[in-house]
Amino acid sequence: MKYIDQTVVRKMMGKRAMKNRFFQTLFFVSTIFALVVLAILLYRIFTQGISYVTPEFFQNFASRRASASGIKAALVGSIWVMGVVIPISLLLGVGTAIYLEEYAKKNKLTNFIQANISNLAGVPSIVFGLLGLTVFVRGMDLGRSILAGGLTMSLLILPVIVVAAQEAIRSVPKELREASYGMGATKWQTIYRIVLPAAIPGILTGSILAFSRAIGETAPLLVAGAFVFVNYLPENLLSSYTVMPIQIYNWASRPQAEFQNVAAAGIIVLFIFLIVMNSVAVLIRNKFQKRY
Repeated sequence: MKYIDQTVVRKMMGKRAMKNRFFQTLFFVSTIFALVVLAILLYRIFTQGISYVTPEFFQNFASRRASASGIKAALVGSIWVMGVVIPISLLLGVGTAIYLEEYAKKNKLTNFIQANISNLAGVPSIVFGLLGLTVFVRGMDLGRSILAGGLTMSLLILPVIVVAAQEAIRSVPKELREASYGMGATKWQTIYRIVLPAAIPGILTGSILAFSRAIGETAPLLVAGAFVFVNYLPENLLSSYTVMPIQIYNWASRPQAEFQNVAAAGIIVLFIFLIVMNSVAVLIRNKFQKRY
């Protein structure tokens, strides 16, 4: 200790303490700024649109008159589209993750596939819209249907679910697998009964973010053939449709001031729909977290 210069130590510790206080203050200010902006946005949306969120707003179709406009067709269309997106993206995403983590050999090919899946998560959404237009709308002749739109949105969020599912599967302790094999279980029995239940919380965490992105996207569905103005309800998966983000965009682009308030009401409904959908996923996730 006698070879250590206490003056230098105090000087260095003082600089480190200053840096620590600076970055702590910077992060705190950044958080407060984000919360203030969010509060202002929510305040403006709710003050503008809450008076338009009435039972008639849910019962009426879109109209050229703001007072008669409703979100019925867009709300039902969004439910139909998410009814296609959620099962398809979960099955394909989790299935791909299981194969890559549990069955595929670690070689250059799997590394190449893994790198491309990660890169696809950052591709602009309109590119997936063009892909959906080429493959589903025209190639498979599905037309401007709910099925084509749902498949397009499934491709959009698939990379996010695959990456999240892989990370969740990797986080399962090896001891659980080894204990299952020691009891005589096959590989698939181990995956189905041990690995998947333990990985479900992590899978759902990534899936919640992916579904939130899917329900708020506009560009891919516009390219893939979703309608802007719809005054009827879809009857099946091959029916034409619209969704809430497109309907909100249509109202917000109108020059009349009343339509801005109607658009705010649509945002409130979309916000509530998103909260309900995510709450169900969180409840399922918490159930498995308590179990495992």
